[in-house]
Amino acid sequence: MNDRARSWVGGLVRRQYFWGIVAILVLLLLNTIRKPDYLAVTINPSTGNLAGNIIDILRASAPILMIAVGMVLVIATGGIDLSVGSVMVVAGAVSMEFLAAAGDSSSVGGMLGALGLALVLSGVLGAVSGVLVSVVGLQPFISTLVMMLAGRGVAKVITSGQNTTASNDPFRWIANGYLIGLPVVFLIAIAIVVLVSLVVRRSALGLMLEAIGINPRASRMAGVKPRGLIIAVYTISGVLAGIAGVFAVSSAMTVDVSRTGYQIELDAILAVVIGGTALAGGKFSLGGAAVGAMLIATLDKTVVFLGVSSSATPAFKAAVIIVICLLQSKRVRALVTRRRAGKPMRNEAGSAPAPKEEVAA
Repeated sequence: MNDRARSWVGGLVRRQYFWGIVAILVLLLLNTIRKPDYLAVTINPSTGNLAGNIIDILRASAPILMIAVGMVLVIATGGIDLSVGSVMVVAGAVSMEFLAAAGDSSSVGGMLGALGLALVLSGVLGAVSGVLVSVVGLQPFISTLVMMLAGRGVAKVITSGQNTTASNDPFRWIANGYLIGLPVVFLIAIAIVVLVSLVVRRSALGLMLEAIGINPRASRMAGVKPRGLIIAVYTISGVLAGIAGVFAVSSAMTVDVSRTGYQIELDAILAVVIGGTALAGGKFSLGGAAVGAMLIATLDKTVVFLGVSSSATPAFKAAVIIVICLLQSKRVRALVTRRRAGKPMRNEAGSAPAPKEEVAA
């Protein structure tokens, strides 16, 4: 292996999301060993749509992708958003109640109305969290924890504490429909991820978010206005959580106020960490978060496929994530790349350097 190839491999290994990709491949290999045709993708002859376990994983990753993208932007500013699961259930509750009241199962206008209402309310909840953090001055953890508890209460008020079911074919198509053979829900998620990435990385917005996360006071002195940006990222996180809530309830056209979005904020935070975003703020990676979301979805499907009991599922997921985090550590990466401490460096001629005593002489 020449120096350029060695440098390329070393740089790839040092990227944290690389090990997330490796973990996805390992999980898929494990499933393939158990069932050789696990990765097979077939075409439904009646609809022309793709089907298979890979397609199911892509569909399942869509809500986590939405939550993870919003979480990345919030964490980049040095904050955190624990309310995304509750915002999901609020969005699902208000959309189901709207469609149930409309009563037209084929109305596109009803679908658009439910979608718009869900996203507006989600954005308002996210903006409230942003105001509590940037204007009132509460800690992000406390602010979003309060919103997490209040959000489920709001959802129960909207649905009167009942699981609401509605019927609307266009709304159901969002989660169950296909476009160019792929699930619409996944294509929408990818389009939003690409759009957010372009806006953040092709403008000064990404640098300003990193500046706020690294040193809010210094960024303010440099002309950046943290207050408005913090409110904006929490609002975006709320809107994306609302989209994830629509994805979650439109598949079965039912909202479960107790289970919808339950603990998804933990999966989103894990996806963000696996992707290489610093929880202390500053450095962030939207592509890495997408890899982390795909890993969480693959891990969830693997748990079900392998028949892991529900009581052992958290321990299984924790073990896999701990292994990934260990592989991401600098010390373990140094072992992988054979850069152990104390190993003599070789010069250009390929021989070890002379001892210090000989050099001094």
